[in-house]
Amino acid sequence: MNALYTAAKQISDFMIARNWEFAIIGGMAVQRWGEPRQTLDVDLTLLTGFGGEDEYIATLLGSFGSRIADAADFAARNRVLLLAAENGAPIDVSLGGLPFEKRVIQRASPFIFAPECELVTCSAEDLIVLKAFAGRPRDWLDVESIVNRQDSIDWGTVLREIRPLAEAKDAPETVSRLETLAAQ
Repeated sequence: MNALYTAAKQISDFMIARNWEFAIIGGMAVQRWGEPRQTLDVDLTLLTGFGGEDEYIATLLGSFGSRIADAADFAARNRVLLLAAENGAPIDVSLGGLPFEKRVIQRASPFIFAPECELVTCSAEDLIVLKAFAGRPRDWLDVESIVNRQDSIDWGTVLREIRPLAEAKDAPETVSRLETLAAQ
């Protein structure tokens, strides 16, 4: 297994052992749903809710290395914990609490990336929403690769999920861009 798969398996097994709700997102999920590309870290969403994050943060920092000083404070402020696996591979744990994040995790499913490496990833639809919301040029390339590679995308779910997120971000162009992709 490559270093990133090893790191993803390590953090996934850790969370499964604690019955924590989570899903792999980001570049690793793109490998499942879009055109495979190199990614440098493992991104995942961990459902912590609001107010109980400190326990999750402390537990994770007790077993994984931190990539920055004051990682717990950073995580509490930014809702992302920057960890390192045993092999040094970066792991970004988003602390999820929004209803959308809960639905992302509920819709997630397992996928075999390599022998001995089955990981739970978000759905293609949720990955489109996450990437479109982030909105960087690389994210839009990922969205297009998912759309090009998948025969069936539930655009109703994509548009239903992105609308309130884009509204909160004051980014109506995000919805317009996805509506254009859906119409193609």
